[in-house]
Amino acid sequence: MISIPHKATQFLVFSVKLLIVVGAFYFIYNQLASNDKLDWDKFLILFHKNQSFVGISFLLFFSFLNRYFEILKWQNLAEVVKSISIKEATKQVLAALTLGVFTPVGVGEYAGKALYFEKKEAKKIIFLNLICNGIQIVATGLFGIIGMLILGYWLWSLGILIITIAFILFSFFTKKIKINGYSIEKLVERINEIPKKIHKKNMFLGFCRYLVFSHQYYFLFVAFDVNLSYTVLMATITTVYFLASVIPSFQFLDFALKGSLAVYFFGLLGVNEWIVIFVTTLMWFLNIVLPVIIGSYYVLIFKIHKPIISNNLP
Repeated sequence: MISIPHKATQFLVFSVKLLIVVGAFYFIYNQLASNDKLDWDKFLILFHKNQSFVGISFLLFFSFLNRYFEILKWQNLAEVVKSISIKEATKQVLAALTLGVFTPVGVGEYAGKALYFEKKEAKKIIFLNLICNGIQIVATGLFGIIGMLILGYWLWSLGILIITIAFILFSFFTKKIKINGYSIEKLVERINEIPKKIHKKNMFLGFCRYLVFSHQYYFLFVAFDVNLSYTVLMATITTVYFLASVIPSFQFLDFALKGSLAVYFFGLLGVNEWIVIFVTTLMWFLNIVLPVIIGSYYVLIFKIHKPIISNNLP
């Protein structure tokens, strides 16, 4: 058995961490630099016109609340495995976000959180992260359907409801069918193993988080002098978020996807395209880029407690 020298291991781990951070920042830069629809001159004019310390602080506070509710959600669910502090939950959430920012549907986030726990708990942590993200999908779907109904997209809403009901019925009749040892019945059993108080808290925090970032979106449109009623504006926002959530994508492309959908739906309401693009980009910057910057620090200081040892030579 040949062991890898400790210094070589440290260098390898540091290189991987640095590659992750550099990759995250490259994708962020690329998305900002390659978007030829971002007219920075128009943005600066409007920014100087409406700039306000109170207004900027207000929007930053919403970004803080958005991520804080996510941290509280994870702290609550991690209790199933072991109790962690807010500080530890913050470290895990932000580091995992950085790992997931350029992976398909954020799969790196699941691995990122699992690294902070013992190897034997990896599957449980991934499952808990699914529960953590699942409540956001539920909130997005519920508010999204309500938004589409308000906007008059009855056929779309009806189609989604029919598909949802069909999926539920299909799941019920096939719940005992196993694929690689897993079944829907087994999944439900595992969900029920989690204490109800943890589920309730997860639901409450998930819906709070949804209301925070959707209203941050609303206030950004107001700041850019978009004069639409609260009901119509919020209904359009929830519709855009819902439709974006059902299309699998890389997390770093999430803002581009939301931007494209937002341009279409807000365009129907007469909102200028460049305003929609800037609002969507700012939402992405405030809620993804800023946390990733902090998360990069946690990635760089992450330590692997056990030395890496190679397999036996043949």
